Amino acid sequence: MTLKKSTKTILSITVLVLIALLLFHLEQDKRANSYILSILERSIIYAVVAVSMNLLNGFTGLFSLGQAGFMALGAYTVGILTIPVENRPSVYYTSGINETIANWHLPFLPALLMGGLVAALAAALVGALILKLKSDYLAIATLGFSEIVRAVIASPQLDMITNGSYGLKKIPRFTTVYIPFALAAACILLMILLINSSYGRAFKAIREDEVAAEAMGINLFKHKELSFVISSFFTGIGGGMLACYMGSIDSGTFRITLTYDILLIVVLGGLGSVTGSILGSFLVTAGREWLRFFDEPHAIFGWQIPLFRSGFRMVVFSVLLMVVVLFYRKGIMGDKEFSWESFFGFFKRLIPKKKKLAGGNTHD
Repeated sequence: MTLKKSTKTILSITVLVLIALLLFHLEQDKRANSYILSILERSIIYAVVAVSMNLLNGFTGLFSLGQAGFMALGAYTVGILTIPVENRPSVYYTSGINETIANWHLPFLPALLMGGLVAALAAALVGALILKLKSDYLAIATLGFSEIVRAVIASPQLDMITNGSYGLKKIPRFTTVYIPFALAAACILLMILLINSSYGRAFKAIREDEVAAEAMGINLFKHKELSFVISSFFTGIGGGMLACYMGSIDSGTFRITLTYDILLIVVLGGLGSVTGSILGSFLVTAGREWLRFFDEPHAIFGWQIPLFRSGFRMVVFSVLLMVVVLFYRKGIMGDKEFSWESFFGFFKRLIPKKKKLAGGNTHD
């Protein structure tokens, strides 16, 4: 089915208004809705990181596993720059704070931008060394970089900057859920514009066939480096948002498992699909939380169900993921984006069609 452009615009605006009204309703009673708001904030933050990872893995074809490291750089930059100066003695209470940064302070948005730039700078330096590697070798190199970042952050030598293994606390948190949603929307929109630009087409060409792309005049290293740096910039932005969402961070926050969580979101949503990454972020984050009742003991007529215990939630979650992957081998969205035509077409296919008989009558 084909819809007019004006119809699709009206439908999109309606959905955005409904989302805004939902957030407004939840904001009216933050205490009662704190759990739902927490899930939504974490989901939208992970969506930014997932789309940035998809930009690199799905659209450019570079298999990177360094997201946790770049998130850590962004998060610690934002944390160091936004903790109120008067609160720093109670945060750096073991070794004190370095005199050079003791009075450094920036508002949230400039600090967030600085966090993204620090991550991008690190990516530019690292990318110059490792982007000639391919496939699994690149994944191992970026994974190693992520662990190096985590180890350096927690090292005693940087106690006066990162506060070592004690981490950073009293980071100003989001005052309203509208802030992370607005920031995420801006970041994702910028990445969509990039993907649809001439650079985005060059990234896709590299993904499809590097030899053919180079024969067409595309500078492979330049475009790989550009994709790596831009992806890391938005990953650092996501890390800074995560720091403000949590209010306190330490090196354990950015373990390898965080990268695997983001990779799971990207693969589940579909490599090469922005809307798939956004949808996968909400499904994975919310699914893990809503299955928590499997971790608690339950009884039926006095009989204790043996499987309901701590950790069983992840077993159920893993089984559900396997079922989804069996039916959607390329992810929920594959390499396609959401469209209103496909949305209504999906429901239209569910309605049984009437078949014509010889006499002109119809039957289901």
